[in-house]
Amino acid sequence: MDINVNEWLNLFLRWFHVVAGVLWIGQTAFFSWLDTRMKLEADPETGEQVWMVHSGGFYQVKKLKAPASDPKVLHWFKWEAAFTWLSGMLLLGVVYHAGGLMVEYGSEMSSGRAASIGTGVLIVGWLVYDLLWKSPLSRHVAIANLLSFGLLIAAAYGMSQVMSGRAAYIHTGALMGTLMTLNVWMRILPGQRRMVEAVKEGRAPDMTYAIQAKSRSTHNTFMAVPLIFIMISNHFPTASYGRSDRWTMLVAFVLLGFAARWLMNRWNEKG
Repeated sequence: MDINVNEWLNLFLRWFHVVAGVLWIGQTAFFSWLDTRMKLEADPETGEQVWMVHSGGFYQVKKLKAPASDPKVLHWFKWEAAFTWLSGMLLLGVVYHAGGLMVEYGSEMSSGRAASIGTGVLIVGWLVYDLLWKSPLSRHVAIANLLSFGLLIAAAYGMSQVMSGRAAYIHTGALMGTLMTLNVWMRILPGQRRMVEAVKEGRAPDMTYAIQAKSRSTHNTFMAVPLIFIMISNHFPTASYGRSDRWTMLVAFVLLGFAARWLMNRWNEKG
């Protein structure tokens, strides 16, 4: 690809990816905050609702387990996730798969083969993650979380054996982004659609879908913070993928991201 075309394509894909990611992560963080505040401010008479003020107006948001009638207009939040993931995959292809950054100089591994392995990790990673969190083990949240974290780091380290440190870092981020996107499209949205169908047919919605959606949405809020670190890590090689202890740093920053999200949740509960 012509270097000038590559430069412009890289620029606009990054721009689009960042804007889409801001919309998605911001929306996810807002609903996480809203859900927490509704539970804390729930009133026996009015139910779960929150009053807010913004841009010169007052907003009253109320949470219903099931509306009394079929809403005429129902807003879904899904395209932010799709556009973030699609632009990220295009960027991954332009910068890494076709940009000569997949393997270290002099490596016996070809860029094409390393790219195929990276793509395979995204697919297998989702299948393993989804199977784990649909299994009986998911009822033991602490154990399932530790196992998920261990598998993530194992996948990152495994990729480092066949591709450059920078590529392994960014593919770890792509894996987390893929899990988050498929959580939205494969687990959250289908369940919500079944609940909407039940309301339209006059049946009580199956709250199992609501519980599953809440669980996967919580996963997404925790993965978002370390994912952002991985996204920007390629600009800081001496602090991330360029270090001899790069995997210790990756573990540390992922854990730091999880801790930051946990603190945000505690902050939400206080005020």
